[in-house]
Amino acid sequence: MSGHYTYEPKTGIEKWLDDRLPIVRLMSETMINFPTPKNLNWMWIFGIVLMFMLVSQIVTGIVLAMHYTPHIDLAFASVEHIMRNVNYGPFLRYTHAVGAGMFFFAVYVHMFRGMYYGSYKAPREILWILGVVILLVMMATAFMGYVLPWGQMSLWGATVITNLFSAIPLVGETIVTWLWGGFAVGNPTLNRFFSLHYLLPFVLFAIVILHVWALHVTGNNNPVGVEIKDVEKETVPFHPYYTIKDIFALVIFLMVMAAFIFFAPNYMGEPDNYIEANPLKTPPHIVPEWYFLPFYAILRSVPDKLGGVLAMFAAIAVLFILPWLDTSKIKSGKYRPIFKQFFWIFVAVCILLGFVGAKPAEGMWLIIGRIATVYYFLHFLVILPLIGLLEKGKPVPESIEAAVDAKHAKKAGSSVQPAE
Repeated sequence: MSGHYTYEPKTGIEKWLDDRLPIVRLMSETMINFPTPKNLNWMWIFGIVLMFMLVSQIVTGIVLAMHYTPHIDLAFASVEHIMRNVNYGPFLRYTHAVGAGMFFFAVYVHMFRGMYYGSYKAPREILWILGVVILLVMMATAFMGYVLPWGQMSLWGATVITNLFSAIPLVGETIVTWLWGGFAVGNPTLNRFFSLHYLLPFVLFAIVILHVWALHVTGNNNPVGVEIKDVEKETVPFHPYYTIKDIFALVIFLMVMAAFIFFAPNYMGEPDNYIEANPLKTPPHIVPEWYFLPFYAILRSVPDKLGGVLAMFAAIAVLFILPWLDTSKIKSGKYRPIFKQFFWIFVAVCILLGFVGAKPAEGMWLIIGRIATVYYFLHFLVILPLIGLLEKGKPVPESIEAAVDAKHAKKAGSSVQPAE
């Protein structure tokens, strides 16, 4: 996609700056004149949503850090201080907490869209891999942030999850001791988690820049999965065509987020985390945040501790090799009828795993979790490769222009009223 930009400095100052630091050219090429397929649908609006959420989390996190005290005797009280005494403290805290959930929701939808339309296939493998790295860093950041309020669920969630590393042969105990900063979850642990929670969003921002860079090298995928053949006919400038659409979608997204912030900020939270951490009293049921629940269900579905840890990390690791597991030459699920059915089954299984992760690991829920876990891995390791080899997809349009023309012709035909 590089080489199709049309930016030319218009003033002497612009030309002087462009010769020394082409920041205006960079903004023009990435946000204004970037040639974008003209058939993108509403599923392509989550890029701007995710960028806004990342900036929002960083800004609110920095302000909250000004009032937070990373000490086990003071952390819980400092959070209460933010809620009761800091100007706009409840708004800042709930924007940060609810924002984390909305951030993950947008990421998951973004990834499912990529899976459906084959956005992980050549030449976008690196783009997809960077996206999975972003997911991993987000998960680490969110987990450490959940520990900071130092409520009951914070303490015991940290204890349970960090203890999992002890299952790793040879180095497991060393890793756990390093994470704890001692031989139990305590003040050194909280300090480590606070430092890393503050640092990782900036690392995440750097990876996002790489992700965007990779996107602008290969260009956007599109609903028909056909590469751009004629830039003049098949693309439009990103601004104003998609900036207006993205801003509209972002406003709708923020309205939903605002509804949670102002009317139900603790809807997805755990009441136990409003009780100060007590290392002598274990909560009856330890539950992570909702966006971790599918992986938590996979962890608990394996009876062996090491096996559960390996399965949980494998559930993410398999995403890295997804571009090579899907053997079909057709990118978009729109033209793959068999793949489409199994894709929606997979989405349902992921939602089911999230539901199971919130339930006690016993009885029927344990059995359902194990079946869903097996299917999760079968989808990637068996079903996708077989579908790619056996499926005969529908005819794919020769170009984006042909797909757009066919869509317009279909709409025009359906709008014609039959003569009486």
